[in-house]
Amino acid sequence: MPHILNHSISACLIGLGALAWVAAGPPLVKDARLKYPLNILGINESPYGEVFAMAMQGSINTYFDGAISPAGHPHDDKSQPCKICGNQSSGTELKNIVKLDLPWSDRFGNFLLSLEKMTAIRTNPKAPSKAHRIYLRRQVEDKLRFAYRLDPSHYANYNSLHFFLTEPQLGTRPVLTPAAIKLAEETIAYCLRQDDDPRPALTAAGACTNVLQMMFADRHNAQPRFTTLQMRQYLQLLDQCINRYVLMAQEWDRSKNWDLLSPQRIAECDERFAFIRKIRDAAEQTIIRYDSLPAGTPEP
Repeated sequence: MPHILNHSISACLIGLGALAWVAAGPPLVKDARLKYPLNILGINESPYGEVFAMAMQGSINTYFDGAISPAGHPHDDKSQPCKICGNQSSGTELKNIVKLDLPWSDRFGNFLLSLEKMTAIRTNPKAPSKAHRIYLRRQVEDKLRFAYRLDPSHYANYNSLHFFLTEPQLGTRPVLTPAAIKLAEETIAYCLRQDDDPRPALTAAGACTNVLQMMFADRHNAQPRFTTLQMRQYLQLLDQCINRYVLMAQEWDRSKNWDLLSPQRIAECDERFAFIRKIRDAAEQTIIRYDSLPAGTPEP
């Protein structure tokens, strides 16, 4: 008898729990505040995500070359690189790559390199159709967005995604300026939370320059939406990001963390920093020129 009573109580509790779930579930599903991007295994914004975001650049470049490169064409001279795309025909390349006067180990290594190149060589003599190019552009855009979610602080992936979203001839889902600014603000907020690496500060600075450029482009409209005060606010935020990078880079100099990166990566950081400084100085001069114009005057 006690067992029957215990089972009855358990069944009632399970039934009450199911009723509570049915009653409370739909409102929770419809609540927009509880929606959050899917993050399987917590890979997004994790150290693993940073590695995956860098590894995806190869496949993204392959799709980009297919969508933007010159139209398909036959290779007239099979023995020479094509004057348009620089590639030889696949058969000629495979014949020339395995030279008989090399040791077997070198010949096998060259053969493996040729197989890697063959995956990206276009062999179709016909140009891709308009629908095919749109498909390839959509693939690039989707992969860039996925890579951005893996690591929002990745400089190249963020700027490429911003470029695709704001350029109609590249992106397949061009976004309006407010949406692009929102993406930049989210990137800046995320990058400024990173305290162990100076490189995210460069990404945040790049996002600031993107916002300033969109504000400058808006001045060509009859009724500009952005004031010079808003531009100066982003210029100050840009200076904050630049100063943050300088301080963290100096800390890495003292801790020898720069020695852990390859010379190519260090050179990339130096080039990006110099480029951002030039953009910053040009933006300041542009804002000064806008201040000298009457209020509400569109850019000619």
